[in-house]
Amino acid sequence: MSSARTSGSGVEPSAAWGGWIAFAGIMLVLTGFFDILQGLTALLNDEYYAIRNGQLLVFDFTAWGWIWLLWGIVLIAAGFGLLRGVGAARWFAVIAVFINAIGQIAFLNAFPIWSTIVIALDVFVIFALTARWGEGRAAMD
Repeated sequence: MSSARTSGSGVEPSAAWGGWIAFAGIMLVLTGFFDILQGLTALLNDEYYAIRNGQLLVFDFTAWGWIWLLWGIVLIAAGFGLLRGVGAARWFAVIAVFINAIGQIAFLNAFPIWSTIVIALDVFVIFALTARWGEGRAAMD
């Protein structure tokens, strides 16, 4: 007899995939703090980012700073939702991190290395939330 527990869907839980979901939640919180730092930097020191004419795509740095600041709070909330095991947090987090990656692409001209690192974290979070979700969810229960 196997001692492994199965969920209602018949999927055997995997502690490793549960760990990936916890990783995604922690990385979302960290990425949210990164976005808040980017927003505060744009708000408090326009000269920090090297862009000509003070423009970043269609926004100036003050508007972009507020967007990053608020978006960071959204990502932190999504991360804590994942860590609490809220089912709806998974899809909300996937959409939020997808939007965050697109925003970081828009920010590449201002801060290329930082944006590239955050995009890489976003990709890892998307992987953690979409690969073998059933096993990870069962392991977290």
